[in-house]
Amino acid sequence: MLKIVLIDDDPISTFVTEKLISKYIKEPCRFFKFENATDALQDIGEIHPNYLFLDINMPEMTGWDFLEEFSPADYQPEIYILSSSVDERDINKANNYSLVKKYLSKPLINKYIKTIFN
Repeated sequence: MLKIVLIDDDPISTFVTEKLISKYIKEPCRFFKFENATDALQDIGEIHPNYLFLDINMPEMTGWDFLEEFSPADYQPEIYILSSSVDERDINKANNYSLVKKYLSKPLINKYIKTIFN
């Protein structure tokens, strides 16, 4: 079973992302949703996700802060930045993190899902 973590302070965005992924992937999956990166960081070690979708602009702890502290020892999830920011600096910054597979603009679209899960 695929384990997918969604970290986003916008519950509507999380809802849409979950529904789109569920619609297009064929294998069973379980979603773990976090409205803040702090809680995600505390629980993620027990989840061992296959995929992680991370917003960057959040209160308390940003997605960048999360990436600085996240260091999985025994698993390597595919991490996708999913953000409404189209700032070139954010896109370039995401490329500096070896764990980040790709920077995607919100909302998640079918084309991205097919690329990620195929």
